[in-house]
Amino acid sequence: MEKVITNSDSQYQVKEDEQALDHPVVEKSQPTPNGFFTRVKALIALMRPKQWTKNGAVFIGLVFASQLFHFYPFVRAVLAFITFCFVSSTIYVLNDLLDIEKDRQHPTKRFRPLASGALPTSWAKAALVGLLIICAVLTLIISFIPSPPDIYKSLGGANFLFALSIVAYLVMMIFYSFRLKHVVLIDVFCIAAGFVLRIVAGTVVIPVVISPWLYLVTCFLSLFMAFGKRRNELVLLQGQAGSHRKILKEYSIPMLDQMITIVVSGTLMSYSLYTVQGQTGNHRLMITVPFVLYGVFRYLYLVYMRMDGGSPDEILLRDRHILAAVLLCVVTVIAVLYLLPQP
Repeated sequence: MEKVITNSDSQYQVKEDEQALDHPVVEKSQPTPNGFFTRVKALIALMRPKQWTKNGAVFIGLVFASQLFHFYPFVRAVLAFITFCFVSSTIYVLNDLLDIEKDRQHPTKRFRPLASGALPTSWAKAALVGLLIICAVLTLIISFIPSPPDIYKSLGGANFLFALSIVAYLVMMIFYSFRLKHVVLIDVFCIAAGFVLRIVAGTVVIPVVISPWLYLVTCFLSLFMAFGKRRNELVLLQGQAGSHRKILKEYSIPMLDQMITIVVSGTLMSYSLYTVQGQTGNHRLMITVPFVLYGVFRYLYLVYMRMDGGSPDEILLRDRHILAAVLLCVVTVIAVLYLLPQP
C-alpha cells in the first residue's frame, strides 16, 4: 500500500529540509582503520609482545648460577633478554608474512594484523629490517659491558658465543619458517631447540655453567607445550586442520597424547634429578618439586578438559593457578639459593 502524503506532511517536510540547510549537521570525523597510530598499534601486535615471556628462559643461568644480585651479570642478562625479544619478534613477523593466506582460514589467527588487513605488508617488511638492526646494536652494546672472568675464552669468549647463539637461533627459525615446520616431529623439535638456545645464550653471556639437567628440563617442557599446541589445533580446526597447515595431517590426537605422556614424565624426572644430582643445584630445591608438579598437572587439565593449549604464553598470564605456581616456585628457588645459608 502506498503512503499518501498530505499537504500538512509536505509542509512539515519542507520546513525540516530548510532547517537542515540553515543548520547543517557536522559529523565528527572518525579515525580511519589505516591511520598512522592504528598501524603502529597493529605493528606492535604483530611483534607479539605477550610471547616475550618465553624469553624468560634467558634468566635461568643467572638465577641458578647464583648471579642474580651481581650487577654486571644482571645487566648483561637483561640486555640479552631484550635482544631475544626482538629476535623472536623478527621470526613472528616473518612467519605472519609467509602465512597470511593460511591465517585467514584460521578461526582465531584471521584476526592477526596482516591476515585481517590492519597492517600493510610493506610495514611488516620494514619492521623485519628494523628489528634485525636493533638486535645487532644490542649485541654490540653487550660486548662493551664488563663481564666476570670469561670461562669461555678458549671457545672465542662470552661475547662471541652470545652473538653466535643469536645467529644460530635466527638461522634455525628461518629454516623453520620456510621448510622445517612442514616436516613432522622436526617442527616441534625446532621449537624445543629454540628454548635451549635461549638458555645457552643466557649462560654464555654472563658467563657461567649450569647443570645439564636444566637443559633437559627445558627440552622436555618445551616439547610438552609444542605437542599441546598441535593437539589444540587438531581439536579446534577438526576436519579443516590439514587445509590450514599441511603438517597437521601427519599428527593425530592419540599419537600426540602418547607423546605428551612421555615428555611430561621426562620433565618431572629431569627436574627432580636436577634437585638431587645437579652440580649447580641444591638439595633443598626438592621443596619446589610440588610446585612444578602442580603447574604441569594444571596445564594438562587445561589441555584436556578446557580444550586449551593453543597459546602457552597467554595461559601463563591468564590462568591464575599456573601463574601462582610459577611465582611460588621462583620465590622458593631464590630463597633457597640466595637467602638460606648454603650447606
